[in-house]
Amino acid sequence: MSVDRPALPTLVLGSSSKSRKILLERLQIPFICDSPDIDERARPGESALELVRRLSSEKAVAVAERHPGALVIGSDQVAVNQEQILGKPGDAETAFRQLQMASGKTVQFYTGLCLHNADTGLQQVLVEPFTVKFRELDAAQIKGYIDKEKPFSCAGSFHSEGLGIALFERLEGDDPAALMGLPLIRLIQMLENEGVDLLRE
Repeated sequence: MSVDRPALPTLVLGSSSKSRKILLERLQIPFICDSPDIDERARPGESALELVRRLSSEKAVAVAERHPGALVIGSDQVAVNQEQILGKPGDAETAFRQLQMASGKTVQFYTGLCLHNADTGLQQVLVEPFTVKFRELDAAQIKGYIDKEKPFSCAGSFHSEGLGIALFERLEGDDPAALMGLPLIRLIQMLENEGVDLLRE
């Protein structure tokens, strides 16, 4: 005799990021994407941790308003180099400056993650740190990398899942997917708290 399982809630990725979409596809669970439209600028005096935590929550809430009953994922990431918050470069000139600053340095990445239940209003929010030690890079190497990958929409100006790995000397962190923009280990734990067990579904 079969036992009917309750239907899974709709899962929504509140992001237009291709990298986050590809990461979430690893979990082999149906989801839809819906891009939030919020102001991502830091507030005066706001730390990197406070910024990504707030933006992750705000992104999830903004998207949840359009998806009643869904579980909505919000995420945001920044890099911190010598106490300076680095967001998405947006263009080649800014990307060059960010990578030149990072050359030979240890850079901290903070990825905010929020799982928002649009039905109950319950939120799980955290910030996952990840540390990157960059190689010593000369101007030609930096320009070559930027020309090949055009990492203009990535905090810190690199795609770690692509050629960006050639920029690094060492990586340190608990959740490798966090560096790519979506901490999957933490997300799986959050989904289980909402009754979604990926290994049983």
